Amino acid sequence: MTPIHFAFSSAFILGLTGLAFHRHHLLSALLCLEGMMLALFIALSLWTLQLNSTNFSASPLLLLAFSACEASAGLALLVATARTHGTDRLQNLNLLQC
Repeated sequence: MTPIHFAFSSAFILGLTGLAFHRHHLLSALLCLEGMMLALFIALSLWTLQLNSTNFSASPLLLLAFSACEASAGLALLVATARTHGTDRLQNLNLLQC
């Protein structure tokens, strides 16, 4: 495994472990998801550059567009949660209480 592949895979795993173990606030969970998506974007971009193929050149842009949509939906949920519950702690949220 090259150092570049190791760096991006470790960045993805670091975001995944942060999402799994540090779920106290909604903002920290959203930041971990965003870090995972950015690691995937950079890895996919480098993969298409290494292949020198034009067939997969739109894939990183599509992933980046979905990542932007995911970030905007997450921030909208964060604002709605902060307005209704007064905090973004995930322990205070109850889906059955809506």
